[in-house]
Amino acid sequence: MPPASRRGLTVIYTGNGKGKTTAALGMAFRALGHGWKVLVIQFFKGDWPVVFGELEMAKRLSPQFELLQLGKGFVKHMGDGKPFEEHLSAAREALRTARERITSGTYDLIVLDEIIYAIDYAGVQLVSVEDVLELIAAKPPALHLVLTGRNAPQALIDRADLVTEMREIKHPWQQKIPAQLGVDY
Repeated sequence: MPPASRRGLTVIYTGNGKGKTTAALGMAFRALGHGWKVLVIQFFKGDWPVVFGELEMAKRLSPQFELLQLGKGFVKHMGDGKPFEEHLSAAREALRTARERITSGTYDLIVLDEIIYAIDYAGVQLVSVEDVLELIAAKPPALHLVLTGRNAPQALIDRADLVTEMREIKHPWQQKIPAQLGVDY
């Protein structure tokens, strides 16, 4: 159990630059070093034929570190051909799981990876700002909650204790370099 003096923070990593999930996983790694129980819920990753390094590491660090890939991939991008309802259903289930786990009292740190994308990803909406605000409101006082994704709405920024914006200056995609194992996934 966390010390009574710990004040759980709400942290947002947003912006168009690379590093949002990486920063969140860095916090998770640091928390694990202190013996904390950590959960990561990924709202888009999942159901892809890609081996994600963070998922493989979670298997090694279980049960102290859990990672749930509850998404069905990026909607209408990267070769997605799934019906929109399948993505919507997965997002609803991820929200339900997040609420349950946030209020369980089991975890010291929970990362909701890509949840901000789920609010509005290229005009596609899987969850609402209100859904995410409800998750923040449900957070026990000692739980640290991390949200990632581009274009954080002002309402979330206003509720957060820490907001960092990643800004793209240069990216390998600009040079036609594909995503790299161990760096991007």
